[in-house]
Amino acid sequence: MRGGGLWQLGQSITRRLAQADKKAVARRCFASEAELKKTALYDFHITHGGKMVPFAGWSMPIQYKDSIMDSTVNCRENGSLFDVSHMCGLSLKGKDCIPFLEKLVIADVAGLAPGTGTLTVFTNEKGGAIDDSVITKVKDDHLYLVVNAGCRDKDLAHIEEHMKAYKSKGGDVSWHIHDERSLLALQGPLAAPVLQHLTKDDLSKLYFGEFRILEINGSTCFLTRTGYTGEDGFEISVPSEKAVDLAKAILEKSEGKVRLTGLGARDSLRLEAGLCLYGNDMEQHITPVEAGLTWAIGKRRRSEGGFLGAEVILKQLGDGPSIRRVGFFSSGPPARSHSEVQDDKANKIGEITSGGFSPCLKKNIAMGYVKSGSHKAGAKVKIVVRGKSYDGVVTKMPFVPTKYYKPS
Repeated sequence: MRGGGLWQLGQSITRRLAQADKKAVARRCFASEAELKKTALYDFHITHGGKMVPFAGWSMPIQYKDSIMDSTVNCRENGSLFDVSHMCGLSLKGKDCIPFLEKLVIADVAGLAPGTGTLTVFTNEKGGAIDDSVITKVKDDHLYLVVNAGCRDKDLAHIEEHMKAYKSKGGDVSWHIHDERSLLALQGPLAAPVLQHLTKDDLSKLYFGEFRILEINGSTCFLTRTGYTGEDGFEISVPSEKAVDLAKAILEKSEGKVRLTGLGARDSLRLEAGLCLYGNDMEQHITPVEAGLTWAIGKRRRSEGGFLGAEVILKQLGDGPSIRRVGFFSSGPPARSHSEVQDDKANKIGEITSGGFSPCLKKNIAMGYVKSGSHKAGAKVKIVVRGKSYDGVVTKMPFVPTKYYKPS
C-alpha cells in the first residue's frame, strides 16, 4: 500500500471493530479507562508493547510493535498468539442439557460425537441471529460453549431466562460461567508443533473441531482445535493464574516465530477467511440462511425444527432467502461497512458489512449482502465509497484458502 496505507488499514480495522462493538455498548455509556475490565494478561501486553483499546468493555491490544499488515502475514507464514479472554466460556451440565440447548440453537447437538463441536447460531423468534458460538459436546451431560464478548450480557440473560422456564418444568440442566479461566488462541502453521512441546498428548490425533481436557505446560486446559483465522490452530482455556506462564512458554518454544497478535490482525485474518463478525456481518435481523450458514443447520433440525425462529428459517430453506451474504473484490479505496452496492444501472442491490485491504492478497476485499439473483460469483457491481462508485465483482469466500487440520 502506498503512502498512508498502513495507517489507513489500522484505522479501518479500528472502525470495523468499533462498529461491531457499538451494539454491545448501546445500553450504557462508554467506559472510562479505569472502568474497563482487564484480562489476566493485561500487564503482559503492556510489557510487550501492546497498544490497548476499549473493546466490549475490556481493554484489549489492537496491535503490538509490528504493523497489522506484518502481523497478519506472520500468522499465515508462522503463527500468532491472541489473548481472547474477553470472550465468555461456559458449561451446561445435566442429563437434559442437550435438549435444552437445542431449543435455542440451530445445531444438531445430540448428533455430535463426544469430544467434537461445531459452529452454531443462537436464534430469536423471527429466526434472526442473537449470536454465533462454537459449542462442544464434552459428554452427553456436559456441553462447553464460547460466546462473543460483545454479546455476553444478552446471551447469558437469554440462556438464563429459558433455563429457568425449562427447569420449572422439571428439566435437569445447570450452568457454570468460566470466569476463573482465560482463553488463548494459537493460530498458524507452527501452532501444533509449538504446542506439542508443552503437552504429552499426541496433537496429531486431534482434528479440526475436536475437544480434549488435558495437561498443557503443567495446567489442566480445555483444548479445542479451532480458531478465527482460517489457519490450523487451537483455542486454549487455561486457569487464569497460569495464563501468563502459558503465553511465555508458547512464545519461547516458537523461538520468536509465533508473535503476540492483536485484534487488528485478528479482524484482517477472519475477513480473509470469509468469517462473520457479529455486529457487522450478522445481526438480530439476519437469519443463518441469509448469512450463508445453512450448513450449520443440522439435517435432523431441518426436518424437526424445534428451535426459536424455526418456521422462518425452514421456509427460507425451502423458498430461498431474499438476500445473501457474498464476497467482493473492488477497485479504488477499500469498501467500508454500509458502503452501497449497486447494479450496472445504479440501482441499490445491497450493502457492504465488512471491508478492507487484504494484507495477504494485496488487494481490496469485502463481504456484504445483496439481493438474491445478484449473488452469483463473477457478477459485476458498483461499490460506492465516500460518494463515488468503483468497480467491484462478486466472488466466493474464503478469499484465502483455509488450512484446517482434518483427517486425510
